[in-house]
Parts: sequence; structure tokens; C-alpha cells
Amino acid sequence: MQRWKLIIIPVLLLFFISCSQLNKATDLITNPTAKERYKRDLKISDELFLLWENQGTLALQDSVKIKTPYFQEGHFKPKTFPVLSYDMELKAGEKLDIRVDADSTFNLVFIDLLLRENDSLRTFKKVATSNFDRKNLSEEIEESGTYKVVIQPEINAFTTFSIKIETTPVYEFPVAGAGNKNIQSFWGANRDAGRRSHEGIDIFAARGTPVIAVTDGQISSSGERGLGGKQVWIRDRKRNQSLYYAHLDSIMPLANNRVKTGDTIGFVGNTGNARSTPPHLHFGLYKGYRGAIDPLPHVFQIAKAEFKPTASLPDNLNFVTRTVANLRDLPATKGSGIIANLQPNDTLVMLGKANDWYHIRTFNQQAGFIHESLIAPL
Repeated sequence: MQRWKLIIIPVLLLFFISCSQLNKATDLITNPTAKERYKRDLKISDELFLLWENQGTLALQDSVKIKTPYFQEGHFKPKTFPVLSYDMELKAGEKLDIRVDADSTFNLVFIDLLLRENDSLRTFKKVATSNFDRKNLSEEIEESGTYKVVIQPEINAFTTFSIKIETTPVYEFPVAGAGNKNIQSFWGANRDAGRRSHEGIDIFAARGTPVIAVTDGQISSSGERGLGGKQVWIRDRKRNQSLYYAHLDSIMPLANNRVKTGDTIGFVGNTGNARSTPPHLHFGLYKGYRGAIDPLPHVFQIAKAEFKPTASLPDNLNFVTRTVANLRDLPATKGSGIIANLQPNDTLVMLGKANDWYHIRTFNQQAGFIHESLIAPL
């Protein structure tokens, strides 16, 4: 009997290892989505998977909006099929970071980022999706527009969670020691009595303040000429963009043409057609063959948010309205739109909580925010 076990156990181990290796080899060819891998690896039935997947599709119709930084807490419970779906306005040059933290490291969470293609039809193009075993997603935004973030836990997820959604600029700030307050002329401002518009931003600082490379790149051109006076051009091959630094007081001599983020490339001045203005850096950005684009979102600094967990989060997911209440598209009264008017004792399911506002879904599948004072546990 012992001999039989000694033979069969290695055979079974070899079988499972072979299956795993075969799946990995097949995945390299077929490139399955994270959700397809989830269905296959956990052997989920077609019927159950379709029910779960359809909830994600329905959530694309949600009208919930958020602004960054955004923080939400809640509970995932088995076979309740929660889907968290948010609309966001994002600009080219921003980097979006989404992170889901859970008490259980074993529960899978799927994150999708989509771009709205048509407002009237509410169609979406998938831009990015999280890796199979990761609860985070980072993406540099290449096209300004309305985006939708969809967060969906696995079917049997059973854990408390928190969601953090933040944006940061893809570049460092180009003037050492300066910040947003130093930007005093913006993209599109009139120049030469309206004969042309400003294709960049002006960052004012004391003469001689170091000007830095905002990213790794290669200096494609430098010298003194034309309206820009003493100037440096840096090529960002990663993003197919050229960075233009103008009106420099002087240019830093470099051993070679390659620069790293933070390297000093020159100093603030007012050369060229800026001789009659206080010292400043004109910072411009050129995208491929499209010409100049607004550089502001690429460098606009955003303070790091401090997220404070809720002292007590209800374990019960089911609530009712205390009175007539408005279901809002933002977790705020000011600036939010009303999605629906709720009646007393309407049944609600909690998706999470953001400060004093509950993110809920109604009996007829409308998602939105309602203030905590307007609901009670069922």
C-alpha cells in the first residue's frame, strides 16, 4: 500500500505541474483576459460566470462621478455581485493610480479603465485592465476625455476593502523650487494683440533659478535663436514628445546629450522676445506631428492626499431611506446632479462609503451617493 502511494503521488504532482505549464504556454499565444483566466483557473460554470460578467456590463450605465483624490471603504461579500463604477474627467499628461486594499490577500479584484467614445450611446473603449493577481492599476493618460473606472471583486470575495484613486503629472516641475503658483501665463493666452496664441506656459522665478529636465531624454537642440532666445529642446522618446525650454539666461554645458530627470539644463532668464518682461521660463510641449499641446496637465503639481479610514463601517449591506431623499451623482451637495428621488423605506444596497456619503445601488439598479443622515440599516 505504501509503495502504491509512493508511485501515485509523484505522478499526480507531475500531472498538475504539466497542466499549469501548459496553461502558461497557451496563455502566451492566446493572451486571455484576467477574467477569462479567472473563469478557467477557478473552474467557474458558464451560467455563474455569465451572471457575474453581466453585472459588470450593466454597471457601465452608472452615472456616478468622482474627482481625485478619491477614497472609499466597504465590504465585499460572497455572491452579492457588487460592481463599483465611476466616471472621471482625465487629461492627457496625467497619470492615474488606482489601488484596492483588502484584508484578504487571496481575493481577486478586477479593475478596468475605459474611455467614453460617444456620449449619446454611452459606448466605451477599453484602455487598460489590471493584471490577474494584482489589485492596482496605473496608466498614463494619452487622450483627454471622460473615463470610466470599473472595479469588480471575484464572485466569492469576502473581505473589507478600501479604494484609493489619485492622479499625478507624468513630468516633474521644470523650475527648481517653484510650483503651480509660479505659473502666471497659460496655454491659449493672446499674444501680439491677438495675432497669435500662447503655445505653452510661463513659469516666473528669480533670474538664475535652475531649470531642470522633467524626464529622462535626449537634448535634440540647444542655443540662442529667434523668439525663444537661449533655448533647449529635449526629446522624450517614451511618449513621442519634444519639450521646449525658452528665454533661458544661460544653458548648462553637458558632457553628452542625454539627461536624467532632475538634471539642471539651464537657468531662468528673459532672453529672446522676453527682454521686456520679468525673468521666466517658457515651457512648451510638442506631440509627434500634431504640433503644440497644452503642457499644464503634464507638470501641474497635486498635493499628496491623506486618507483617513472610517471609525466604524456598518457590516450590514442593506439599508432603507429614512425620508424623501435625493440620489446624487457626486458625494457632495454642491455641484452634484440628482440621479433619482428616493421615497421613504426604499431598499438600498451599500457599495461603500466615502466620507459622509454612502455609495449605494437601488432596487432598480441605479447607483449613486446618498448622505449618511438620510438612511438607516435594514
